[in-house]
Amino acid sequence: MLRAAILDDYQRVALSVADWASLAGQVEVQAFSDVLPDIDAAAARLQDFEIVVAMRERTPFPKALIERLPRLKLIVTTGHRNAAIDVAAASARGVTVCGTEMLGYPTAELTWGLILSLVRRIPWEAESMRRTGWQGGDPGSLGTGVNGKTLGLLGLGKLGGQVAAVGRAFGMTVIAWSQNLTAEKAAAAGAARVEKAELLRRADVVSIHLVLGDRTRGLVGAADLALMKPTAYLVNTSRGPIVDESALVAALKERRIAGAALDVYDREPLPAEHPLRSLGNALLTPHLGYVTAENYRLAYGQAVDGIRAYLAGKPLRAIGAAG
Repeated sequence: MLRAAILDDYQRVALSVADWASLAGQVEVQAFSDVLPDIDAAAARLQDFEIVVAMRERTPFPKALIERLPRLKLIVTTGHRNAAIDVAAASARGVTVCGTEMLGYPTAELTWGLILSLVRRIPWEAESMRRTGWQGGDPGSLGTGVNGKTLGLLGLGKLGGQVAAVGRAFGMTVIAWSQNLTAEKAAAAGAARVEKAELLRRADVVSIHLVLGDRTRGLVGAADLALMKPTAYLVNTSRGPIVDESALVAALKERRIAGAALDVYDREPLPAEHPLRSLGNALLTPHLGYVTAENYRLAYGQAVDGIRAYLAGKPLRAIGAAG
């Protein structure tokens, strides 16, 4: 009997959204909802498991951890890729790494939830209502509309394109930039391609839709934030390190931009005493972009399929190749 560990099941729903029972007799499945703080804790937790199901990039699997798990044979990550897994190190030790499909639209939907919450001050007014208040839950601040405003997108791929379409439906002017974006591709998505500095100067809302990598880490720093209007908002549902977090905290504290909505952070879960938690112009969500019932059913369902296929000697959606 093999053992499979489902990691980082924060909502404690993994076992109820997929047919894990179909693995009975071959695989014993155990789900964990707590956060493993370091490699030592992860190694201790996983030393007796042959299979690990990783939810996105919540628990890192560097070479140092993989080498301490001699029983490990299969890692199934939700999503097509997982930057937190050292696939080369896994392959070198004969560990198969497989992925799943995931829906993209939930992140675009959350992006618009955050944008509208920011500009219309919804969380602050809702909290005022809970305290038996009425209008004025955020003293001195009036909500604004998005019609006629400028939406600046850093990244205009599939997700950025979905966000752009909604922006146009709201009557916004959409401008976009990324290193590889051409004017033709931008026009096809209903946006105008501009340089990054112009986008930051013009946009009333700046929304980030880029993959984290060497070219995008720290892409939005102090100098970039300084270009933004004092009435502008920053929204990040991509990856925390794309924005210089310390520079953003300073800009928010000094009210050099109107506010920010963040779903992603340099360190996740966000530490309890992190300064972002105390800022009145920061709207924070706990990396919910992909967290929907539909996505979980798809990802965990395909994780079960992936385990079953591996047991049959025919891995599905392999990432890299075991050596």
